[in-house]
Amino acid sequence: MKKIFAFIIVAAAVVGGCKPGVPVVKQDSTVTMHYTLTVEGKVVDSSSGKEPLTYKQGSKQIIPGLEEALVGLKAHDKKTVVVAPEKGYGTVNPAALQKVPRKSFKDAKGMKVGDVVSGQAGDRPFQAVIAALDKDMVTLDLNHPLAGKTLNFDIEIVDVRDPV
Repeated sequence: MKKIFAFIIVAAAVVGGCKPGVPVVKQDSTVTMHYTLTVEGKVVDSSSGKEPLTYKQGSKQIIPGLEEALVGLKAHDKKTVVVAPEKGYGTVNPAALQKVPRKSFKDAKGMKVGDVVSGQAGDRPFQAVIAALDKDMVTLDLNHPLAGKTLNFDIEIVDVRDPV
């Protein structure tokens, strides 16, 4: 009787798409994957031709929307994941636009909208994009460059290791 019951459980797992002993992405799994990130039709980042990315599921090492979408995948699975700004790098925060006197910059003459500048606020380093320029002021955008953007990932899971 026990053998028949065990056979039914294994058969149900195989028919249901699960293979006993095949690790799937779950809390604390170590996941290795290749990815390509596109935003507005342009490739922004990719592991193609490089080492795949390895992270620990649930440890906030990758953006929340991507981490949530990978639950249940196993090695060799491929998936396209669309991540809304709220689950990616956040929405654009208008308070992150700061006006700074143009004279605060060493090379103010060479600056143009879209340039990335580095600085320090107190003891905290930062990078910002120049959002606007006028005669006296520079408007800096301190939002993450991908804030407010929908992220499109093409994922291939290379390996999943169960938590130890």
